[in-house]
Amino acid sequence: MPVYKDTKKNSWFASFYYEDWKGIRRKKLKRGFATKREASEWERNFLLQQTSDLNMSFEAFVEIYRDKMKNRIREHTWQTKNAIIDSKILPFFGSKKINEIQPKDIITWQNELLRYKKENGESYSPVYLKTVHNQLSAIFNFAVRFYDLKNNPAAKAGNIGKEKSKEMLFWTKEEYLKFADSMMDKPISFYAFEMLYWCGIRLGELLALTKEDFDFNKGTVSITKSYQYLKGKDVITEPKTPKSIRVISMPDFLCEEMKEYIDSLYGTEDSSRIFEISKSYLHHEMDRGCKEQNLKRIRIHDLRHSHVSLLIEMGFSAVAIADRMGHESIDITYRYAHLFPTKQNEIADKLDIERGENDVSKKT
Repeated sequence: MPVYKDTKKNSWFASFYYEDWKGIRRKKLKRGFATKREASEWERNFLLQQTSDLNMSFEAFVEIYRDKMKNRIREHTWQTKNAIIDSKILPFFGSKKINEIQPKDIITWQNELLRYKKENGESYSPVYLKTVHNQLSAIFNFAVRFYDLKNNPAAKAGNIGKEKSKEMLFWTKEEYLKFADSMMDKPISFYAFEMLYWCGIRLGELLALTKEDFDFNKGTVSITKSYQYLKGKDVITEPKTPKSIRVISMPDFLCEEMKEYIDSLYGTEDSSRIFEISKSYLHHEMDRGCKEQNLKRIRIHDLRHSHVSLLIEMGFSAVAIADRMGHESIDITYRYAHLFPTKQNEIADKLDIERGENDVSKKT
C-alpha cells in the first residue's frame, strides 16, 4: 500500500494515483495520520468513494453525501444537518461499513439517544430525537436511491420522537393593535411589526426588504429574497420555496407608513436593507410589548399565523390566502382547518336543509 512514514513529523501519509470520474489520472496526497493503519484505511475509503463501492465506511459515504447535497439545501439548513451528523451520527456509525449496518445497530443507537441526559438532567426532546433520526434515515435513503444499497436499516428500525406540535398561537387584531402601541416609541420596531402582521411575511423575508422592493404607485411589496445571519455574515438567499416569490398588495395605511419610514432613511441606497436589525432584537421587542400590554407571548412567526387568522375571519378563500402567503392552497386548508369553524357549521346546516327537503319531496 502506498503509505509512508514522515520521519521529521513522526506521522504517516498516503500518496497514490487514481482515476477521477472523467477517467483522468490524478495524484492524491494526505498527511498527518498518527498510525500506518489510519493512513491505509483512509486511502482504502477514498478509493472506494471513487468507485461508489458500498464496502466503504459510513463516514466515507457521508463525505459523498455531503458533496452531493450541500449545494441543494439552504445554507442555514445545511449547517443544522452538518451539526447533527458530526455530533450525533458519526461518533456511533463512522467506522462501520455502510453496507453492514443493520436495524439492530440503529436500535442500539436510538437507545443511547433515549438514555442520554444533559448536564441539567434533561433528556433530548421528542422533536429533536425525530429530527436526528430523520437525518440518519436521509443518508441511507440517499444510498438506496443513488448507490444501490439494498435497504434503509433506519426505516426498518422505525422512528423515535415525534413531530412538532401542530398547535399554533395567534393574536386577534385587537391584541396586535395593543402591542403596536408599545412599539410607537421605536419607529424601526413599529414599522417592522406592521409589515409582519399586516402582510404576513416571514421574518427572513422582512429583514431582506430593500427600498426597490416597494412600488407605492401600485401599493405593492415584492418578496424575492430572504435574509440569514450565518457564520458572522449577512447572507441573502432565495425565499423558502419557489411559491414564496410573490407580490403582496398592501393596505393604503401601510403604504403611507412604509413610504414615511423609507423617506426617513436618508442616504440609504435602493438596494440596501431597510431593516438592519437582528432577529434577537425583535424577540426582545416582543418581550417588551407583551409585558407592557399584558399580552400572551407568541413567537414572531405566530404573527404570520395571526395574519392568516385575520384573513379567514374576513371571509377570504384558502386560494386567495395561499397566494398572499406563498403557500399552496391545500397547505392553507390543512394547516388552518381549525380556524374555519363557521364554514364547517355552514356546510352542516345546508346538509340538514338538503336532507329535510328531500324527505318532504318523498312524502309528497
